[in-house]
Amino acid sequence: MNWQGWAELALTLVATVLCAVPLGLYLARVWTGERTWLDPILRPVEGGLYRALGVEPGKGQNWLNYAGALLAFSAASFVGLYLILRFQTLLPLNPQGFDGLSSHLAFNTAVSFVSNTNWQSYVPEQTLSTFSQMAGLTTQNFLSAAAGMAVAAALARAFASHRGESLGNFWVDLTRISLYVLLPVVFVMAL
Repeated sequence: MNWQGWAELALTLVATVLCAVPLGLYLARVWTGERTWLDPILRPVEGGLYRALGVEPGKGQNWLNYAGALLAFSAASFVGLYLILRFQTLLPLNPQGFDGLSSHLAFNTAVSFVSNTNWQSYVPEQTLSTFSQMAGLTTQNFLSAAAGMAVAAALARAFASHRGESLGNFWVDLTRISLYVLLPVVFVMAL
């Protein structure tokens, strides 16, 4: 490897180390529900989502309830994506008139996107409608990452407390990670 390759590796390592502490502190504030610089904008949205979904943000969950909420969310996500893929011919934003995916391809795609592996055995531009890609796959790219980070938050809480009695609330973690972590990242990347 030449000197430019080594310089690129060193720069990447330095940038990673410099970002680790502030990003870690910010994630800790999000996971514990402390104030962040986004609170004036996002706290009302967060509260509205809790009210609309019937979530009690102060009520923690034990490991069984947390896991049950995660599995229920994943199952609902799978069913929703599967139905979008199977019936895309009936849904809007399908200017090419693509037919719905076969049952095995819709199943495989839904499982892979809900589990955040995103394995594809097709060419999306030649198989999936705009709606399927936008409302189905892109939504799962976002929400499956949030669910994975919520599990990481629960695991961190379990290790910190030395007990698994209250791991937080899955729905609160999912909402806060989506609003305070992923949404700003997506916004900055879009710019």
